[in-house]
Amino acid sequence: MMASSRYSLFILLFICCWVLMEGSDYSKYKDPKQPLNVRINDLLRRMTLAEKIGQMSQIERKNATYDVIKNYFIGSVLSGGGSVPAPNASAETWMNMINEMQKAALSTRLGIPMIYGIDAVHGHNNVYNATIFPHNIGLGATRDPALVKKIGAATALEARATGIPYVFAPCVAVCRDPRWGRCYESYSEDPKIVEEMTQIIPGLQGDIPEHSRKGVPFVAGKRNVAACAKHYVGDGGTYMGINENNTIISQHGLLSIHMPPYYHAIIKGVSTVMVSYSSWNGVKMHANHYLVTDFLKGLLHFRGFVISDWEGIDRITSPPNADYFYSIQAGISAGIDMVGITLLNDLFLKETLLNDLKMVMIPYAFKEFKDDLTYQVQNNIIPMSRIDDAVRRILRVKFTMGLFEHPFPDPSLADQLGKKEHRELAREAVRKSLVLLKNGKTADGLILPLPKKTGQILIAGSHADNLGYQCGGWTITWQGLSGNNLTTGTTILNAIQSTVDAKTEVIYSENPDSEFISSNNFAYAIVVVGEHPYAETNGDNLNLTIPDPGPKVIQNVCSSIKCVVILISGRPLVIEPYINKIDALVAAWLPGTEGQGVADVLFGDYGFSGKLPQTWFKSVDQLPMNVGDPHYDPLFPFGFGLTTKPANAN
Repeated sequence: MMASSRYSLFILLFICCWVLMEGSDYSKYKDPKQPLNVRINDLLRRMTLAEKIGQMSQIERKNATYDVIKNYFIGSVLSGGGSVPAPNASAETWMNMINEMQKAALSTRLGIPMIYGIDAVHGHNNVYNATIFPHNIGLGATRDPALVKKIGAATALEARATGIPYVFAPCVAVCRDPRWGRCYESYSEDPKIVEEMTQIIPGLQGDIPEHSRKGVPFVAGKRNVAACAKHYVGDGGTYMGINENNTIISQHGLLSIHMPPYYHAIIKGVSTVMVSYSSWNGVKMHANHYLVTDFLKGLLHFRGFVISDWEGIDRITSPPNADYFYSIQAGISAGIDMVGITLLNDLFLKETLLNDLKMVMIPYAFKEFKDDLTYQVQNNIIPMSRIDDAVRRILRVKFTMGLFEHPFPDPSLADQLGKKEHRELAREAVRKSLVLLKNGKTADGLILPLPKKTGQILIAGSHADNLGYQCGGWTITWQGLSGNNLTTGTTILNAIQSTVDAKTEVIYSENPDSEFISSNNFAYAIVVVGEHPYAETNGDNLNLTIPDPGPKVIQNVCSSIKCVVILISGRPLVIEPYINKIDALVAAWLPGTEGQGVADVLFGDYGFSGKLPQTWFKSVDQLPMNVGDPHYDPLFPFGFGLTTKPANAN
């Protein structure tokens, strides 16, 4: 009887404890001590279809009102190129905006935090006062993966300084044709160099622990960000370099040229992969089940989430959005987990009165996505298992990066934005990225390095005193800007002025004529010309000539004075017609805000060391032409780059 009473008491106590635990709403997914998969499974089983579709949705910042995030369980918000909370917004302004969005996400039934993403392709490039590093083509010229890893770490800190935990970087495209408008986003035409530069991923995310499972996403902590390898796959190999076009190549070619960087990104624990707008042999990548699901998720064991590009599923059809119902079916079935959704009608939000309450209605495009995907799941067009796979992957990344424990920005990191040490790192990257293509002789020896102490020197060209031009596209705005007021930095002219001897007279004339040149007694001239900023399709270029008045400036100046030409560009350009007039030629790519790095090398404080990451063609008629091709006949071959040693003090 005594034993029976004790047993009954034990059962009663157990039931009471169980009831208390249920009453206190103990949720394993909220407990960081629980194993990752236990947390994921616990949360997933609690979610409704509407909550799952919300997690699969990424909307633009301008549409992300409190009510939209809360009522539609939005899983992610992004800033498109140039989308900022205010002009010249401070780190605190960014954090305040994200705090409000996160509060909305956490106010939902399950309290799943949203993840905010942004393009940070050469530093935290949307943000005023951030350090802008050289674009990837310049980093490829450095041949320095350790440096690129440091740049990743600095970029992560600057992103976190504004409260942002997720960046759409790096671009691991292998650019096989410089006519492509995104070639500057590629480290090289050589997949081996792009592989090496995936070291930026552990810079952004932190070093993956030893013996970690291949393919599992990893973010070390609050000073790191989730990274995104893009654009999967073959975006750098399209026909004639036309952006978003068709990559015509065998499977062997695709796997040997364009796929290797993804192997390395996945091994390093990259959290997400973004799908390319382009097609492979006529099949849109956003609808390619074989490459996204069978290959990336299956063969490569990628366990993070796959995200569409901006309106990527819309562009499955031609014209875009011709059959959105089909695009949703094709994209989600192919294996896309998170879909970037924007508004039709220029980000229009419809306000209406409902039951005498003023409510902000969901963006039309999102409502269509939600309704169509719901219908397709409920009618077994897309299986629930596909939805669960997508949400499981998204939750895995959010749990792994500690977003549930630390959903809000850390104000103590605000001082990391534009930090002096980061600018010094960018300056080092500029120095190492410069490729010396020609270094003529004078009676005193080689042209470069230049003497700091002399009489008059002429600085000419549209790019000498234009911070926007030297930063290029994806800087403050999507397409980039002209001028010196876009952000904080040092132009090449300013750098030269601060480097030469105090007695050297620096005269700047953007487009000097022959009379101006002959009326002065210049010891030498530095001509800085190149491309104007562009991004994506706006940069596609079948001619690749130096924009006017660059050729005229080269002609006028270099015909009269000993001259050094610095070419600011996102790719090799047609230079052969002028090469004999130029005494020394430097490919400076798109160096970013720290123009002092250019002067450091020009005047011999450091030596030239950069090597061409792209073949420098003679004529566009030769394109595409890559190292190893038959009939390879470049002006300067892949890997070319003259070197100099640091000079003694002049």
